[in-house]
Amino acid sequence: MTPIGTIIKEIIIPHKKGNIRLNPEFVVLYDAHIQGFLLGTDYQRMYGIISSQDPLEDLLKEFGDGQFGTTLTSKQKLSLLKILSKNRPAFANGEEPLGKIKGHDIELYLDLERPYPPMLRRPPYPESLETRKEIEKHINELQDMDVIRKIGHNERVEITTPVLITWHDGNSRLCGDFRALNNYTKADRYPIPRILHSLDKLAKAKYITKMDYMKGFHQNVVKPNSMKFLRIICHMGIYEFTRIPLGIKNAPAHFQRMMDTIFQE
Repeated sequence: MTPIGTIIKEIIIPHKKGNIRLNPEFVVLYDAHIQGFLLGTDYQRMYGIISSQDPLEDLLKEFGDGQFGTTLTSKQKLSLLKILSKNRPAFANGEEPLGKIKGHDIELYLDLERPYPPMLRRPPYPESLETRKEIEKHINELQDMDVIRKIGHNERVEITTPVLITWHDGNSRLCGDFRALNNYTKADRYPIPRILHSLDKLAKAKYITKMDYMKGFHQNVVKPNSMKFLRIICHMGIYEFTRIPLGIKNAPAHFQRMMDTIFQE
């Protein structure tokens, strides 16, 4: 086939989402014949005719914030992404930024009855300006995620725990100083695995998967009758944890029992 010139011709392709208008430049070939018109994949994706030239590309867009091991082959990465896509509801999103584990609510029991001792009704700690800003940031974030709720002026308050700001690698974290409450909390004796025993199970493993809950404790719900024990106090007022906070006595044991139960199921 020998080229003999070029021609520019407007082409209109009807489509329910809107006509596709093209002004392509054609190369005229001597004694050439074509059976149909070829539409580029960019236009086909734009108008939903095809989803993608490569299914891996679509899945990578869906999990654009994810990071994958550089040693994975394309086939392995595609297999992993298909599993993630199938279980998409298990991941946080804009509408539900934090998960809520059902059927494993925690309940606290104290070793004493009312009236509670003064050690359990404590005022807020003194705060620097920097600490106040960090407390406000974390309180607002926890409220947005439904981890805490503000106590109303007409609600009876008998136990309050002051909060602390701790720092690690330049990042702040809000914690309640639950030492007094922990002294009066009945212990949950559920066994916690030893690290060495867990490492022994990894012997001869070729692939190791590590899963880290985002704010894992905060995904566990507190039973309504125990929320009154988990009230924190700061310059912004009194708040009540509706999810497990950091620093309470039985959180690790409860979390381990929950994990063991789920994996056994």
